[in-house]
Amino acid sequence: MTREMTGAEMVIQALKDQGVDTIFGYPGGAVLPIYDEIIQQEGLEHILVRHEQGAGHAAEGYARSTGKPGVALVTSGPGATNMVTALTDAMLDSIPLVCISGQVPTHLIGNDAFQECDTVGITRPCTKHNWLVRDVDDLARVLHEAFYVATSGRPGPVVVDIPKDVQFATGTYQGPTPNPAAVHKSYRPQVKGDAVSIRAAVELMAAARKPVLYTGGGVVNSGPQACQLLRELVSLTGFPITSTLMGLGAYPASGENWLGMLGMHGTYEANMTMHDCDVMVCIGARFDDRITGRTDAFSPNSRKIHIDIDPSSINKTVNVDLPIIGDVGHVLEDMVRIWRASAVKRDETALKDWWTQIDGWRARNSLAYKPNSDVIMPQYAIQRLYELTRHRKTFISTEVGQHQMWAAQFYGFEEPNHWLTSGGLGTMGYGLPAAIGAQVAHRDALCVDIAGDASILMNIQEMSTAVQFGLPVKVFILNNQYMGMVRQWQQLLHGNRLSHSYTDSLPDFVKLAEAYGGVGFRVEKPGDLDGAIEEMIAVDKPVLMDCRVANLTNCFPMIPSGKAHNEMLLPDEANDEAVANAISAEGKSLV
Repeated sequence: MTREMTGAEMVIQALKDQGVDTIFGYPGGAVLPIYDEIIQQEGLEHILVRHEQGAGHAAEGYARSTGKPGVALVTSGPGATNMVTALTDAMLDSIPLVCISGQVPTHLIGNDAFQECDTVGITRPCTKHNWLVRDVDDLARVLHEAFYVATSGRPGPVVVDIPKDVQFATGTYQGPTPNPAAVHKSYRPQVKGDAVSIRAAVELMAAARKPVLYTGGGVVNSGPQACQLLRELVSLTGFPITSTLMGLGAYPASGENWLGMLGMHGTYEANMTMHDCDVMVCIGARFDDRITGRTDAFSPNSRKIHIDIDPSSINKTVNVDLPIIGDVGHVLEDMVRIWRASAVKRDETALKDWWTQIDGWRARNSLAYKPNSDVIMPQYAIQRLYELTRHRKTFISTEVGQHQMWAAQFYGFEEPNHWLTSGGLGTMGYGLPAAIGAQVAHRDALCVDIAGDASILMNIQEMSTAVQFGLPVKVFILNNQYMGMVRQWQQLLHGNRLSHSYTDSLPDFVKLAEAYGGVGFRVEKPGDLDGAIEEMIAVDKPVLMDCRVANLTNCFPMIPSGKAHNEMLLPDEANDEAVANAISAEGKSLV
């Protein structure tokens, strides 16, 4: 399709041609021509956020919960700079995000005009690619190219910066090409893995005596078929499987081969399995420092296979023996086919012995905590939320901190794309707008943001967005009056000097919810928790639940800074020895 349009019309048409049904944005002078087109059209819903960072995180939540690219629209200057955190978050977590930003007219670029900033220069380090479109006849091509770059290869964020005069100008619009890879010859990520390397990997796996599958967000990003193939591979091999924070849900938490999450706050069995294995298959993960601990002591005796679509991830952090570059979905398909066709003979005795050793580690019950009949333990709060929502279509987002780790530990994810969290950047304020994005995409689902009392205040203004658009998101606040993870590190690593991690002037969250037009609940006793959660779910409005939890509980198990996987602090050791003597400066008792 080719026809004459203004630049602003091209933006709307390109979004529709790319299958976009929702954009998250905030208007300003440099994007008013686009907003004028938005109000005159149908079929494209615009969600008005209260801060541009909220637009970015909401677009991320939409993308993570659907597998489709999220779209944000912001103005020039502060509008664009407010998006930088969300762009960086999407970059680190490989989330497809298309940000369209306004720019001052082309003749004013470089003149320090009102609300001008070098958006391309500022966002270059935190995007896959970005464009400043100076000619309206280039605009349609660039917009379609932006979607291709954001979604192909390793997904990620892109920015299209459009001067205001280009939005007013008239040019020729061209629709998307049916085969974008054929057009974009300079960007053709390798999708199929090398057949010889895949066969070698299968042979190495077949000979393993102590294997483990280590999976990451790349499996989820590859799509539902990749997750199904992963489950088939586990069934065929009988191997134990663990995951990063970002990979939760790719393999079901109820699966008998599931070891739980690994890494800094992973389970004892997952980390010990990683440390003692002889063959490790890394699938769609990047050996993040929160996973590896001390890199010179990471899985020291294993042969390592690394499957990743991003060549730059190979040998970047951990040297591997057999790299396979390609989309994990395609590689897993070939692995499953080769394993079946070869009728692989496993060493059943060795694998049985390996599972016996793993079961011994499992018996340590590394997620155990001391129950309390007088105060709500945060772990118990997550467990009850899980039990009361597990049979519903539920999407869980989080802010960042202890509550995030407890959610990963105690909320069992059976399917991909239902877990929305900020992994790489660790962005406080991510959870509420992400839940809004998921709720927009799944109007019939339950969308819960598990939050901390400190994190939720970062983007609390988005409650107004939820109310305006009738989005009944639930914010489940584990309120301990601390920046919990900061406080935990200060106790364990900084001599119990709790420097500015305690808040004694938190708002009344019940009244705050009501002020926004939502609903607020407060629960303080374990016996009242189930009823409060059920009431929270039943309310067809945005909800803030103030769940008062034990205020000095620490998140364990934990790999201390500079330690290896086999040097974990377990709950019994940590609480009894390292923490029991750490009494806060405010004189509160430690639970």
